[in-house]
Amino acid sequence: MAGITWEQAKKIIDVALATGKKKKMNPLTVAVLDDGGNLVAFAKEGGGPLREAVCRGKAWGAVGMGRSSRALGQMGEERPMFMQALIDASGGRVVPVPGGVLAMKGRTVMGAVGVSGDTSDNDEICAIAGIEAAGLKSKV
Repeated sequence: MAGITWEQAKKIIDVALATGKKKKMNPLTVAVLDDGGNLVAFAKEGGGPLREAVCRGKAWGAVGMGRSSRALGQMGEERPMFMQALIDASGGRVVPVPGGVLAMKGRTVMGAVGVSGDTSDNDEICAIAGIEAAGLKSKV
């Protein structure tokens, strides 16, 4: 099993949070998962108690389905019954809105990053910045 290392996860979090600060975003919460959906690293700047579940759900859905949470949201618009079944099957853990991005090395999924705290589009920008700073490719 391949996966995001602790060093890569720390870099992803540091850059995602720094990107949010630079762009004057709301406080962010970031979760980095390995390719098996296990938490590698987590950081929270502030915000409500649901932020952790939201950012982990964005990342967990992405790594679990092999596509970004943005793509899952689009799939839900096209196939709402399937998306509801996926959410139900995951125990409500899948959050199909932008902000969950796959981290790739070549064509191999190394894990996923979920960000929550600002708009979903801004969350996604921060996830991508962190992934790319860690030497991985983002897949939205």
